[in-house]
Amino acid sequence: MPQHTPPRPICGHCDGFPTVTITTGTRTPDGQRETITANCPACRGTAHTAPSARAHTRIGA
Repeated sequence: MPQHTPPRPICGHCDGFPTVTITTGTRTPDGQRETITANCPACRGTAHTAPSARAHTRIGA
């Protein structure tokens, strides 16, 4: 039977859209718009939150 990995929670700060391109309002010498890329600071551009720390259980007390 295959093991399934549970889905990781989506970042609540960016709602799964971690990287955006923002136009600066200026143009390059060839006429294209100048843009910069910004990543979500909470998830660092991964779109997922860090998995919660799991409690360790002791087996064979």
